[in-house]
Amino acid sequence: MIMMDRPAMILYAHGARDARWAEPFELLLGRVREKRPELPVALAFLDYLEPDLRLTAQALAAQGITTIRIVPLFFGRGGHLREDFPRQMAAVRAALPQVQFEVVEAAGEAPAVLEALAEFALAGLE
Repeated sequence: MIMMDRPAMILYAHGARDARWAEPFELLLGRVREKRPELPVALAFLDYLEPDLRLTAQALAAQGITTIRIVPLFFGRGGHLREDFPRQMAAVRAALPQVQFEVVEAAGEAPAVLEALAEFALAGLE
């Protein structure tokens, strides 16, 4: 396997029993790919849907990726990000010690996302 000196990204969402729930995340994945076609990017789910975080990270590592940024697509840091995600992340790190992982804040805690949601909520009221 050839090691790549370029980053990859995992968009990490909760998941749901109804696969249609993932449609907005698939649209987001497509938008990220449009904006950065050279960036390997994939979805992973905490629960219910596949692939999970481990499978997604392993698939990227199999391509020679050695740096992966994980973007939690959660509104805030509730129990899943405080408890479940760290357990999953520890298992992924143990399985892929050659890969460096960077985890960013929950999407809903980012000022730009909050601003966009405020604008969305207020749209059409004037």
